[in-house]
Amino acid sequence: MDKKLTKKTLTKSFHNWYYGNLTCFSQEHMQTFGYLCSMLPVVEELYNKKEDKEKAMKTYTAFFNTEPQIGSVIVGMTAGLEEARANGEDVDDETINGLRAGLMGPLAGIGDSLVVGTVIPILLGVALGMSSGGSPLGAIFYIIVWNLFAYFGMKFLYFKGYELGGKAVDFLVGPQGEALRESITMLGGIVIGAVAATWVTVTTNFTLTAQGAKEPYLELQKTLDSVYPGFLTAAFIMLCWYLLAKKKMSPIKVMLLLVVIAFVGVLIGFFNPGLQY
Repeated sequence: MDKKLTKKTLTKSFHNWYYGNLTCFSQEHMQTFGYLCSMLPVVEELYNKKEDKEKAMKTYTAFFNTEPQIGSVIVGMTAGLEEARANGEDVDDETINGLRAGLMGPLAGIGDSLVVGTVIPILLGVALGMSSGGSPLGAIFYIIVWNLFAYFGMKFLYFKGYELGGKAVDFLVGPQGEALRESITMLGGIVIGAVAATWVTVTTNFTLTAQGAKEPYLELQKTLDSVYPGFLTAAFIMLCWYLLAKKKMSPIKVMLLLVVIAFVGVLIGFFNPGLQY
């Protein structure tokens, strides 16, 4: 009689991954222990002998690290492979680990650009709009919507990985997946542009006054506004994009650089911190 994983076991395996994908996280192991935890219910149901369980679990001690949301599909796929191995099919440790090692990098790239770089900024943009005037609705919206998106999105990918096997990956990295990612990325760019135009403002109070004159003959902000309103804001946004996208600087380094620019700008009188004494 063929062994078949129950939905209860698969759900428990998914929950172990959802809640514990970063369990005992370290630079040496990354998500390895979270992966082990997620595969434990699968192995427990498929094998009766302790020796067989130990042998199966050793398969998942290899290094593993990917983007947790999109990476759910790998966990589902290997649950299906483990089921096939328990039924005597030609699946060994090398097959499972080869699949994991081959997919965790590409799917991490997809997940980082799609989830971290697109979906999260879109949700944050909507939440910021709802938080105007100090309203807590934005924070509540983000917490609820993000958790619902993460939970049901990861669950869908887990079970599709289990059901479809390699076909699930074909969708993610194939033409359909590419078109979907491009569409969401374009939407994310529109949202980020709207957020930048609404919430980011960079102005200067730099002026030049002739000796003995009461009124300045140059007010840089007014001059810029007459030529290109919001020029400094656009310039700083493009600078951040250039450093992140072209120079591959980390977000932390970019933020530190902006702090230095702001500090120096205030010292030389280019920026007005708006402090009142």
